[in-house]
Amino acid sequence: MDAARQVILFQNRRGYTPYQRCNACGWIPQCKHCDVSLTFHKFYNKLVCHYCGTSYAPMTTCAACGSHDFVQKQFGTERIEEVLQEIFPLAKTARMDMDSVRGKNAHDQLIQNFEQLNIDILVGTQMVVKGLDFENVDLVGILDADGILSFADFRVNERAYQLMEQVSGRAGRKHGKGKVLVQTSQPTHPVLMQVQQHDYDALYNDEITKREQFFYPPFSRIIKLTFKSKIREVVQDAAQIFTSALSNRYKDYITGPAEPVINRLRNQYLMEVLLKLPRNAKMLEQCKKDILYQVAVLHQEPRYKSVVVIPDVEGYSNLK
Repeated sequence: MDAARQVILFQNRRGYTPYQRCNACGWIPQCKHCDVSLTFHKFYNKLVCHYCGTSYAPMTTCAACGSHDFVQKQFGTERIEEVLQEIFPLAKTARMDMDSVRGKNAHDQLIQNFEQLNIDILVGTQMVVKGLDFENVDLVGILDADGILSFADFRVNERAYQLMEQVSGRAGRKHGKGKVLVQTSQPTHPVLMQVQQHDYDALYNDEITKREQFFYPPFSRIIKLTFKSKIREVVQDAAQIFTSALSNRYKDYITGPAEPVINRLRNQYLMEVLLKLPRNAKMLEQCKKDILYQVAVLHQEPRYKSVVVIPDVEGYSNLK
C-alpha cells in the first residue's frame, strides 16, 4: 500500500461471527438469559451475549441433534481483521471496537497511531466514524450495508442514511479524491441510491410521505410501553389488562400488546404497547397521567406487583 494512503472499513458488528449454526439441523446456540444468538469471539475463544454480557465456552456439540458440524454465519470486525492480515500481510491493520479499545488511553492511542500513519487499514464499528478527521484516508468500505437497513424501526432509513453519509465523509477529506465502496445485495435500494447521490432531500421526501401515511412522527407523538417480568404469562396478562384499561379512552391510537423481536432479556420476558397520539399537547399530558395511574392500579394486584412498566416518549424513558 501507498505509505501515505489509508483505508477505513466499517462493519457494525463486533466479534468474529454473529452466530453459529448446526449444519445438520439448523440449531443456533442462544444465551440462557436472553432470546438472542451468541456471538463468537475468537480472541477470547468464547461465545458472548451482546445484551447481558454472559460468556460461554464454544459449542462443539449440537444440543438438538448431537452433531459436531457447525458453520459460522456472517462476519464481525474481528474476522475482517484476520482476513485482511491474510490478504495484505505487509499492511499494518488495526481494529477499533468495544473489544479492542479497552483501558483508559487505548482509544486515544489508536487514533494517534492512525493519524501518524502507523496503521494502513482500520476496521471498526461506529467508533471509527464519529467525530474523527483523518486527512490521509482515500478509501472507505461499508460492509454488510443490508444489515444496517434491516432494523425493525420506522426510523431505520433515516438512521442508515445518516450513518452511511457519516462514514463516507471520512474519505478524501484532504485531497478530495476519496472513494466509498458499499457491500450490498440490493444496490438499487432507495437509501443506497440517496447516499450515492448525497440526496438528503429525496430521503426526506420519501420518509415524510410514508410517515404521514402510517401516522408516525412528526405527524403523531409516540409513547412505547415496555412490560417486563420473569414470568411470561404474568407479563402477557399484565400488558393485556393495561391495554384494555387504556382502550376506554385511546382505543383508536393503541397498537398491541405484542412481543418485541427480542422478547426476553436478562431473564425478563417483554411485551410492548405502542400509542400513536395526535400532536395535541393536552391529550399527550392526559395520556401520561392515565399511564401513571394505570401503573399504580396494576401494581395494586399482588400478581402484577413485580411487573416493571417502562414508558418511552419518543426516545425519552420517562413521562415528565
